[in-house]
Amino acid sequence: MTHQNLFDRIAARIDEQGRITFADYMAACLYEPGLGYYTSPGRKVGVEGDFYTSITVHAAYGRVVAREVAAMWRSLEQPAEFTLMEVGAGHGRLACDILDFLKEREPACYAASRPVLVEQEPTLAGAQRQVLHEHADKLRWLTPAELASGIRFRGVLYSNELLDALPVHRVLMTPEGLREIYVTREGEQLKEQLGPPSTPALAEYLSRYGMPLMPGQEAEVSLAALDWFDSVVAGLEQGFILTVDYGYAKEELYAPHRKLGTLLCYHKHRVEDNPYQLLGEQDITSHVNFSALIQRGEEQGVKTLWFGEQCRFLLAAGMVEEFEAIETSSLSEAEKLKKRLTLKRLIMPEGGMGDTFRVLVQSKGVPQAALGCLRGIGI
Repeated sequence: MTHQNLFDRIAARIDEQGRITFADYMAACLYEPGLGYYTSPGRKVGVEGDFYTSITVHAAYGRVVAREVAAMWRSLEQPAEFTLMEVGAGHGRLACDILDFLKEREPACYAASRPVLVEQEPTLAGAQRQVLHEHADKLRWLTPAELASGIRFRGVLYSNELLDALPVHRVLMTPEGLREIYVTREGEQLKEQLGPPSTPALAEYLSRYGMPLMPGQEAEVSLAALDWFDSVVAGLEQGFILTVDYGYAKEELYAPHRKLGTLLCYHKHRVEDNPYQLLGEQDITSHVNFSALIQRGEEQGVKTLWFGEQCRFLLAAGMVEEFEAIETSSLSEAEKLKKRLTLKRLIMPEGGMGDTFRVLVQSKGVPQAALGCLRGIGI
């Protein structure tokens, strides 16, 4: 019923106000209360879900991130209260892996940590409490609206595959100039319709943070990602922003050969290219414009510390130590081999996750940052 109920709600909006932007349509598909993909019950990630993330592959991913979290805490001169905020925490697996590592290996940092989970889907709090039961007395929850309302914090805000699921406008360059792709309907069918841009901010974005589009080229513009980033920067008094996601620098994201943009859908581990089916039942994503985050941050006094592929981030920040721990463990050779192969999925390109994801590390008000990833070279 989710599909039909959500269609009826979207259709009613189109009937009332006329065609809607793809950003409004995508927001309804993903975040409509009780009906959207991320605001309705059900497992989204892992074997029973629609896609895998680095978090679901192995706890070593969270442990490497935890090493960087501890380094960030030390870079802030070991404050007595250190906010550890995850936006889009899902079932809490990454937060648990991080906190488990800190409790075992960095007890002073763990004692100072104040974990905060920011989640749109209200029913996930129960699952998060269950996964994080050993750290329950430290946990705090916020809604995305509360985070955007001006919450002030000192520490680190991190996200894993969050920004790729924020609503995007879709545009097409024509010989007559930039046009926007709207969503309308004919009976029970949703249709696309070209029209003038809904806001001058779209052309301004492409001019400021993007690249010139060729005639016939489609692209996505994520004004929502900039709004989200602005709210994070405004709330961060001092500390770090760690962003892991699908995406590219603008030169690659808006390259002429990407004539259809990067919009994709995921359902039951299958990649789909039709966002007008399975409403509320499939994920809809587009690749992140990391250049926009970098430039927007620099405009607001946020420093870019590292940007590059996940494989190089993990190797520089502590994955080598994870491999060494396997080799020195008491596991059998067969078990060691299995774990090594699992960890390699996180760092291997072309079939693994090593070059699928990009990592961006930024800081605000931190004079000196001694992070593990800085032992490597970003791009």
